[in-house]
Amino acid sequence: EDYLRRLALRPDGGQRFARLWFAGHFDSLMIGRRGIPLPTCEGDLHPFRARFCEMFRRLRAETGVRSYLAHNMTVTPANLDQVPEVIRACRDMGFSMFSFQPAAFIGNPARWRERYRELSAGDVWAAIEAGAGARLPYRVIQFGDERCNRSAYGALVGERWVPFLDDRDARDMRVRDALFATVGAMDLHAPAALLVPRALRALARRPRAVALGLGWAMRFARRAGARALVRHGARPLTFVMHRFMDAADVRPAWELMQRGETSEDPRIRETQERLRACSYHMAHPELDLLVPACVQHGVLDPEANRRLARLLPLEG
Repeated sequence: EDYLRRLALRPDGGQRFARLWFAGHFDSLMIGRRGIPLPTCEGDLHPFRARFCEMFRRLRAETGVRSYLAHNMTVTPANLDQVPEVIRACRDMGFSMFSFQPAAFIGNPARWRERYRELSAGDVWAAIEAGAGARLPYRVIQFGDERCNRSAYGALVGERWVPFLDDRDARDMRVRDALFATVGAMDLHAPAALLVPRALRALARRPRAVALGLGWAMRFARRAGARALVRHGARPLTFVMHRFMDAADVRPAWELMQRGETSEDPRIRETQERLRACSYHMAHPELDLLVPACVQHGVLDPEANRRLARLLPLEG
């Protein structure tokens, strides 16, 4: 908490930031934690999840600094069945996003003792939907390949999660397209003095977006229930899955891509398709390359770590 205060506030006690975006990673599989070394299940970590959110709640109450909190969790066959309970137990703690990452074979092979390859994107997403208690329409807005990334945007209205947009409703899809066309390139976190005139100017150029927005608001109210909305309000809550790829697949896929070749092996070809669609790249200016995250973690990081081990040996 002391670190959080030093980050959020200036030495004189004034706000350094009006709003903080923070992600906390919690799961029973983590190695090296000090607070609770050997949790028996995800439920053992709920008090720590609550304490994390409480720090930010106190920060806002005492200083006015607001926050957006994301909950990250690695998923394996050992804790997949606990995902629904984690969501149900923690959704009212203060998190605005729940993000789940199926484990990939990356790093020290001695770490991987379970049959991780049995976990599909569909398996994990089904567990997330069970926790949300609703269908999660991830095809509304797609980042990269859906075998890698799925996101569903909506709000809690009382005990119910309600999607902002339903991918089965053509009217909602028209609203999505109008949203992209109207404010897609706009920084929605800009100061109000900049954001308001920008938004008004964008709407003036596309007045039809106003009518589409009003129609959407009426549909959302019907989906959520007008009485429930008045009574409980709507608290935005996003669900996300990021599924990384095994290093053993990424290395040959990337090497072939560097030569402009497509693999005949279905698994490696799928890896190449996912790498080409990657929405999460890292810059390597010395190589003049933008590198997909799975290439960074599965191919480049291990080599860099070997060089560091030689440069900075632990002994002595």
